[in-house]
Amino acid sequence: MSSTTTKIEPLGAVRERVLANLRQEIIAGRLRPGDRLVERDLAERFGVSRVPVREAIRALVAEGFVHFETPRRTVVRRLTPNDVRELFELREALEVYAAGLAASNATPQDLAEIQELLDRAADATEAADAELITDINSRLHDRIVAMAGNSLLTAALEPVAGRLRWMTRRNEEWPQLLLEHRELYEAIASGDPDRARAHALAHVRTNYRSTVRHLFGETEPPA
Repeated sequence: MSSTTTKIEPLGAVRERVLANLRQEIIAGRLRPGDRLVERDLAERFGVSRVPVREAIRALVAEGFVHFETPRRTVVRRLTPNDVRELFELREALEVYAAGLAASNATPQDLAEIQELLDRAADATEAADAELITDINSRLHDRIVAMAGNSLLTAALEPVAGRLRWMTRRNEEWPQLLLEHRELYEAIASGDPDRARAHALAHVRTNYRSTVRHLFGETEPPA
């Protein structure tokens, strides 16, 4: 006589799965600014109880993806010019610093991994695969931060990493992004921290202007 044991997924794992799916749907634009998140509907869609959905929504509020319009109405946030400015100021401070450290610390293995990501980004750019481009570009920036070898720097960027990915997904000037990432790679590979910081700074500022233009139709970042 045999018996079948059904494996029950822990509540925390269910919450993380729902959270990851909802976060990715927002980043990819399948859930758009102003869209409502209804616990009952999401629980049915994911085949879970309302408890992990409720916890996932609270996590998305903390991460800055959604907000409570009223106590009973939760919607995807509409990004404001101030949201964009603040996040890019943070990028400028931390990613430029990371690039300089990466130039000092990069190993041949590190550089080979960045080159592989650039090759994959080129293929995704040629295919105009927006979601894959966003994923690869995020991995590239994460790798540069990891190469910096500063755990506090990594921890400082972690709470806003998702929002940065969401925001930069709005910039669809993909060939330009690929060119800038190649130039940044070459600067890091040169081992010159000043050169790496200069390219990182130029990249962040160009990306800021492109993001503002795509989000708000501005030719110049708002003051």
